[in-house]
Parts: sequence; C-alpha cells; structure tokens
Amino acid sequence: MSENNQILQLLQSKSSTKQEVFRITFSVFKEITKILEKKVSELSDVMDGKDYSVEIGYEEKGDFESHINFSGDRLIFHMHSNVFDFPPNHFIQKTSYIKEDKMRSFCGVIHVYNFLNDSFKYNRLNDVGHLIARIFVNKDNHFFVDGEKQLGFLFNDFINQEINIDFLERIVDQSMIFALNFDLISPDFQDIDVVNVHQILDMVNSHKLKTSKSLGFKFSHENK
Repeated sequence: MSENNQILQLLQSKSSTKQEVFRITFSVFKEITKILEKKVSELSDVMDGKDYSVEIGYEEKGDFESHINFSGDRLIFHMHSNVFDFPPNHFIQKTSYIKEDKMRSFCGVIHVYNFLNDSFKYNRLNDVGHLIARIFVNKDNHFFVDGEKQLGFLFNDFINQEINIDFLERIVDQSMIFALNFDLISPDFQDIDVVNVHQILDMVNSHKLKTSKSLGFKFSHENK
C-alpha cells in the first residue's frame, strides 16, 4: 500500500471518526447547558421564597464552557476541543465492545470542576478548584463518567450506556450534591500562625490568599 493510500485510509477511518465524536460531544455539551439553565430556574423559584440570600446563577463562557453557581459553590463544565483514546491497560480497551470496533475507544471529554464561588466573585486568582468528574462520549453515543465518589461508580457501564437527557440530568444533580457535601476545611492553626507584612498587603490589595476546599486557605507562596 502506498503512503498516499495509507494516509487516505487513516483520514477516512480515524480522522472521520474523531470529527464525528467531536460533533456528538459538542451536542451533549449543549444539552448540559440547557439543563444547567433549567436547574437554575427551578432552584431559584424555590429558594427565593425560602432564603433569597442563597444565590443561584448560570453563566455561559463561550462555546465550550458553562458555569452554574449555587450558594458558595461553582461548577464549571468545560468541553475539550480534542478527542482522546485510552492507554492499552485501561478497562475499556479490554472489553469485547472495543475489540469488535477499535474506533469506539475514541472519546470526547467534558470536564466538571468545583470551585468556591467567591474565587470568581472577588477575583481571587490564586484560588484553586478540583476536577470532580470527566464525561467521556464516543461515536455510538456510549459514555462513562470518571469521577469522585458517586460520580465514579454510578455511570461506568460504557458497553451498555447511551447518553440521554435523563443521564445528563443525573450527572448534573450528582455533581451538585458532591460539591455541596464537599466542605471548606479550616487548616491547623499552626500552619498559618506566622504572617509577614508583605503577605498581609498582598491579601488586602489583591486577594493573594490561596483558598480551596481541600487545603482550607493559605498564602500563595506556601506549598500544599
């Protein structure tokens, strides 16, 4: 087989598959944005009558990123523009489903990050968030979720699961529940008992106090 034929064969098989996966993943991401908007409307209607101080909102940040904030938390759903395969030792590579059609292992991915809402509200650029889930989708609309706690085992039947609105709503709900149960922890007193003038000025002038749920809060020069 000539080099040109090899290239054409790869373009017609692998490259075409990746383009199809991208289109499907983008469609899934757009459905997620609709679910987030609907979720904000539903929750706001209830919470406005119970406690108007609990803020719930939605923001769209371009074609590949959407935010939902609820009280002190913010979830960011971000779709990667590229398509990925998995290493040979990954569990999906060992399934009959993939062995029957190698093109099924190519997946688009949507990342779900959990941040403190105040990190964005007060422009605290040193704050860090946590990746809590990755949603993988292939050309057959099959999917699985790699994630924290319940997100890591509720949606892992890649061979049989096809993505749909019900699954997406459950993923959004479980992501929000995880975030609400993942509390900000105060660090040990001894870890933050010494502060110099430069650190205080930085904190006052530009919020350079690094904050995340797992580390509590510490100055940006400190190691985790």
